[in-house]
Amino acid sequence: MATKSWTLLDVQHNIVVDTPGRNSEMFVRDEKHLHGSKVEKYTKSGGLSDGVDVLHVVNGEFEFRVLPTRGMNVWDAFYQGTRIGWHSPIHGPVHPKYVPVSEPSGLGWLDGFDELFVRCGLESNGAPEFDEESGRLIYPLHGRIGNKPANKVEVEIDDEGEITIRAEVLETRFHFLKLKLITEIKTKPGEIGFRVHDTIENLSAAEAEAQILYHVNFGDPMLDAGSQVMCAAEQIVPRNEHAASAIKSWDHYQAPTLGFEEMVYFFKLRGDKDGNTQTLLKNAHSQKGASLIFNTKQLPCFTLWKDTGSIEDGYVTGLEPGSNFPNPRTYEGEQGRVVKLAAKGSAEFDVQFIYHPDEASIAAAEAAVGKLSAGKEPKIFDTPQTGWCA
Repeated sequence: MATKSWTLLDVQHNIVVDTPGRNSEMFVRDEKHLHGSKVEKYTKSGGLSDGVDVLHVVNGEFEFRVLPTRGMNVWDAFYQGTRIGWHSPIHGPVHPKYVPVSEPSGLGWLDGFDELFVRCGLESNGAPEFDEESGRLIYPLHGRIGNKPANKVEVEIDDEGEITIRAEVLETRFHFLKLKLITEIKTKPGEIGFRVHDTIENLSAAEAEAQILYHVNFGDPMLDAGSQVMCAAEQIVPRNEHAASAIKSWDHYQAPTLGFEEMVYFFKLRGDKDGNTQTLLKNAHSQKGASLIFNTKQLPCFTLWKDTGSIEDGYVTGLEPGSNFPNPRTYEGEQGRVVKLAAKGSAEFDVQFIYHPDEASIAAAEAAVGKLSAGKEPKIFDTPQTGWCA
């Protein structure tokens, strides 16, 4: 099978594809087999998006946009004109230079948050954490990897029309962690979605620890009054007393509500014999939905974030497989929820995103989740639990 490849960015070798006109071969199009596969690169101009590179991937009727400038996050997706993502008040994508990740509040990460598929990590991925004596910020909200620009990006397309975007993103600091994220994002003809294969590589001669969480976010049309999330839950724990107050309706959503305070739930999920599991979000009438497929051996912790405030303030939910729960880094380390990396070692993670455009595909996803559950009811705790919640 012949494969064509294009290098879009290679900082080490001073290679940059600036504009379509200067490097039109970059536009990968499978004309021979008419699969409709295409990748385009452009750079945003003006405002907070100035300088953000975008890779627009077209796979027949399914499209999505990847942001090399923002840690290879997926900005949004489209199917037959329907946008898949959420409506953040941020109106990004925001260039990392405008995101004060390390500001004293620890919440600067929120200044750039508007994507469908966001990686959190790699040193930490949870709530901000501060030094008890000085009050100095130690770990910012959701880490730094999502605001690190890629230093290498390549695109491949094979004879079957499958597209592979391969990239490297560094998260390093002298005297501290030295990590590299190597990602492959794939989609093939007929696939209404994409597959992500990530490798975290320890560049140091010493052992290291890492964390990763995939913050996958949805608004309309998947999210509305009566939407439901389905998963093969073994245990469910509310993060705090506020979330516990609505534990009986953890799997359903309400209409946009001004002043709604976010609710978060932690899960242990069942998988098949190899550890693979699936989560599903569908709207009230089972007309639109989306699934995540991942491996519980790689990503043993699942978090559900419900933030159904007003439309103007960001009506959104997050389905979040991770190596840990998004508690403060020190707490999660005490529970052993970290990725151990040998010197020059690595760890791999896989997440598949599937969009369901109709009732039939949603029904198939429901059946897959039901098979994983095997008729077993989850153990649901009505209060936060020690060892789960900081």
